Amino acid sequence: MDARIDLIIERLKDVYDPEIPVNIYDLGLIYNVDIDETNKANIIMTLTAPGCPVADILVEDVRQAALAVDGISEADVELTFDPPWDKSMMSEEARLELGFF
Repeated sequence: MDARIDLIIERLKDVYDPEIPVNIYDLGLIYNVDIDETNKANIIMTLTAPGCPVADILVEDVRQAALAVDGISEADVELTFDPPWDKSMMSEEARLELGFF
């Protein structure tokens, strides 16, 4: 695995949905992170709800997090709702933080 993927994931852990005190990675909103042969990061993510009022901001924050990693020339963020997000996608740490145990 490309070490830059780990670096992108670390950066994504600094991105928060303003309404939820847990980063988007631990919330389970990031479905895939990949880097192609042209050093372009491709990220597939979702939102907790399709009508999320900060969707554009979150997508741009994810794009900027990927671009902050050395060697990444471009970043494409694809928003999907398949499969739809649910609480089971959260990390154990996130579920503890939000009291879902």
